[in-house]
Amino acid sequence: MENVWLVSAVWLGLALLASVISIRVAMSVALVEIIVGGVAGNTIGLHLTEWVNFLAGFGAILLTFLAGTEIDPTVVRKHFKSSMSIGVVGFLAPYVGVLFYARYVIGWPWPQAQIAGISLSTTSVAVVYAVMVETGFNKTEMGKIILAACFINDLGTVFALGVVFAHFDYWLALFGAVTAVALWMLPRFAPWFFARVGHRVSEPETKFISLVLLGLGGLASVAGSEAVLPAYLVGMALAPAFLADPELPHRMRIIAFTILTPFYFLKAGSLVDFHAVLSAAGLIAVFLAIKMATKFVGILPLTKAFRFGAREGMYTTLLMSTGLTFGTISALFGLTNHIIDQQQYTILVTAVIGSALVPTIIAQRWFQPSFKPIEDAARSARPAEEEA
Repeated sequence: MENVWLVSAVWLGLALLASVISIRVAMSVALVEIIVGGVAGNTIGLHLTEWVNFLAGFGAILLTFLAGTEIDPTVVRKHFKSSMSIGVVGFLAPYVGVLFYARYVIGWPWPQAQIAGISLSTTSVAVVYAVMVETGFNKTEMGKIILAACFINDLGTVFALGVVFAHFDYWLALFGAVTAVALWMLPRFAPWFFARVGHRVSEPETKFISLVLLGLGGLASVAGSEAVLPAYLVGMALAPAFLADPELPHRMRIIAFTILTPFYFLKAGSLVDFHAVLSAAGLIAVFLAIKMATKFVGILPLTKAFRFGAREGMYTTLLMSTGLTFGTISALFGLTNHIIDQQQYTILVTAVIGSALVPTIIAQRWFQPSFKPIEDAARSARPAEEEA
């Protein structure tokens, strides 16, 4: 029988190690956790117990929700064309490129090629949001444009997975109806509830949000979907309430980044089998190259068309080239439903994890722009207005 306390100590020890390394090398802790998880999984072995899977899954849900709360409706309306165009092309370009390569070059059957295309069409909300929170870019207008484009990109992935492989039955209809009602009611009920309970040590606001996320996540699982899918939409629905009360998302980020998300990122790294990776390294590299190349061909010209600076355009394109949560979910969906085999799953998941690492490291190291937070920009504009 496993000692749950010692296992917990190992996981949190690895999370602490990743935090220290990330500070020393000035790299996003999310990326370091993936690397540490991969090394640990292939050396000492990490036990993926039910409680570990729950914490990792809840971490992905909460992180996706928090990313949704960063979508400022005002910024989205102001930059609707750029966010929508970048998001749609960010999905379509790699989906078509990978799909056709898998089907007509290496000869995968059509359903397997579709799983490959969907898995590598994504961007990583989890990685992008984690990086932006660390750097403060989530408080900038450019950061909010990128997060909105990420949402649209992943919405295309979810739509494709749903249309191609979903079972259209009573449970799916019930899940859709309950989600729609929740999205309509939450912006009206949540602010009233938050005002009534106030900021308490017992954190009723956090418990209420967790209840909604877990409830919708449970319905999604019953409907044959994924628990993380409705979290982004709930985050967007509650974005105005969170923008009005910055202390609430701050407290939830502490919970997420301290306990939950390390399990998610460490687990993602531990799923990579180094032996299987070495045997299929060439194909993994090709899939990763196709994903990044098609993202660049599709997105970079759009950033120029919408008058992004050269550095901002490269940074946006690189972050849109990432992938993790929905890419892993799509590959796991294919494995669980016997559409792809274990070897194909390893190839796709490793390419997905590679896309979380390579573009983000390049973006942070060489193309990180100097953004001015929206609050600072407003503050610096006031003296000029007063002088005028």
